[in-house]
Amino acid sequence: MRFRGIAKLDRRTKDLVKRLGRNDIAIIDHVDMDRVSAESLLETGVEVVVNAARSISGTYPNLGPLLLARGGVRLIDDVGPEVFERVKEGDEIEVIDDDIVKDGVVVASGHRLTVDQVEAAMEAAKEGLDQQLESFARNTLEYIAHEKALLTEGITAPITRTPIAGRHALVVVRGYDYKEDLRALLPYIREVKPVLIGVDGGADALREFGLSADIIVGDMDSVSDEALRSGAELIVHAYPDGRAPGEARLTTLGLQGVRWAMPGTSEDLALLLAYESGAELIVAVGTHANLIENLDKGRKGAASTFLVRLKVGPKLVDAKGVNKLYRASVKPTHLMVLVVAALTVITTAILISPGMRSLVWLVVLRVRATIGI
Repeated sequence: MRFRGIAKLDRRTKDLVKRLGRNDIAIIDHVDMDRVSAESLLETGVEVVVNAARSISGTYPNLGPLLLARGGVRLIDDVGPEVFERVKEGDEIEVIDDDIVKDGVVVASGHRLTVDQVEAAMEAAKEGLDQQLESFARNTLEYIAHEKALLTEGITAPITRTPIAGRHALVVVRGYDYKEDLRALLPYIREVKPVLIGVDGGADALREFGLSADIIVGDMDSVSDEALRSGAELIVHAYPDGRAPGEARLTTLGLQGVRWAMPGTSEDLALLLAYESGAELIVAVGTHANLIENLDKGRKGAASTFLVRLKVGPKLVDAKGVNKLYRASVKPTHLMVLVVAALTVITTAILISPGMRSLVWLVVLRVRATIGI
């Protein structure tokens, strides 16, 4: 197999997909590729993906490589980090079998992952889940010991211009099935008009459906400039040691945000913001609720997420999978009933209206004259 294209490189897959095209060759550095990243790559139409790392390391049965392989993408795996030194953005390169070739010289080599190979690796990786679960439980207990005040006491959340108290809040994360679930919730959004809170790229997820986030919470690393400039309130996730990486980007864009120092993830902060601000109900889309999803995001413990969900649980409705709960369909019998009803109305109108009867008679006469009968 030989494929020629333009190299596009990024160690962050979620940033790379923003500039990928069908004729490009994607070069990534993504250990244990997650499902959301794979879906994003498939949406670009790219045909070849070169991974400097191992797409499935065996730590857990991640779904990303299987989606790419089943989607017809040629995935050249584990070519080594040197590819980022030997190939630059915009270089014209070739993928010949398992080799990456530039100017006639092999600059990196890996091996292609087939569907059968990925399925076998996933089956083997399932044996490691017990260890991952044990690690998760241990990390959670340690986190609870240090952060139990999160459960037992209130926290001080930023005061927002957008009123939240007494309203529904919709928290959107660009996670599993976010598009399908968000689409299913559009009637609810139009009718209830909840406060729309985007967690980083979740703000862009809302924009995909013609919606605009009222509040954006996060590190500001995976959200577009357009979303940040949309007028939403910006809450920058700062860490206990004082670091707030997102502030530098906002400064570059000439924007200001409110710093909120809290342990945990940006997703946790968004749920806590809605809860502590007095939201009547919190509806979560695309959030991470199980072990596999948290491992997909590189959260080896994700204890903070567990703890936050314990706290906000009485008000939390997880909309994950809501698109599969009920799908309306129009049956032929329904259409027949509508047609019969429409004909009944038209017939009744003709029978009771002299004007309509005359019009119909003129049409009949015109048709007869045209065909000569």
